[in-house]
Amino acid sequence: MKWLRDELKTDKPVIAMCHMPALPGDPKYDKGKGVQGVVDFVAREVEALQEGGVDAIMFSNESSLPYLTTVHAITTATMARVIGELRHMVTVPFGVNVLWDPTASIDLAVATGARFVREIFTGVYGSDFGIWNTNCGEVVRHRAAVSGEDVRLLFNIVPEAAAYLGDRTLADIAKSTVFNAEPDGLCVSGLTAGAETSAEQLKIVKDTVPDTAVFANTGVRVTNVAQQLAVADGAIVGTALKRDGYIWNEVDVNRVKEFMGAVRDARGA
Repeated sequence: MKWLRDELKTDKPVIAMCHMPALPGDPKYDKGKGVQGVVDFVAREVEALQEGGVDAIMFSNESSLPYLTTVHAITTATMARVIGELRHMVTVPFGVNVLWDPTASIDLAVATGARFVREIFTGVYGSDFGIWNTNCGEVVRHRAAVSGEDVRLLFNIVPEAAAYLGDRTLADIAKSTVFNAEPDGLCVSGLTAGAETSAEQLKIVKDTVPDTAVFANTGVRVTNVAQQLAVADGAIVGTALKRDGYIWNEVDVNRVKEFMGAVRDARGA
């Protein structure tokens, strides 16, 4: 738990998502604007998020639909270029998430100096992307092999658009994940990005592993942030910060300021 304050400089931190547009190789990639168009868009998003007062930023390839569980090299390379070009303007701690490839996420973190990654590291799932398998032991060993031991690992144990294959309770999954993998944090999600995380599920996980950081991973907004942060140790937020609260719109700095005001009220309470 101590790492949260050490790395993110506050209690109950808000990690804001910086969603990149579609990248080369993605079905919706804009060839006319090219990679420079991605860089320019992300620069505006970073400016808006930081002006709004977020505690940290996580860069992700949210528009790379449909997602791969082993991404192509062009995805990681392009994300590295974008973050590298903008690194000078990022004034808050930042992380990365290459959807949905934990090895690529760690590689990107090491290459760019990101402090944390969020990924699906454990479990086997039936998902919209087919059978979704993991190999946590191999991924953690890879982190050591590429000198990424200082990169914090946030384990999403309730992945969106997927269901755990096997008759296990959420409490059992949380307990065994912490015992076997020693994650820096656990993320609890709703069905999709923007879907509210169950407060009941958050409480189950936090009560089961009280010494591990637990994040509300989706669907946190102004109207529920106090309830979510009453249980969770932090929140990862994307959709609520966009114009009209729509995931594929650009970040709205006024919505960010309103949200962070509600967060400060919740911290005070």
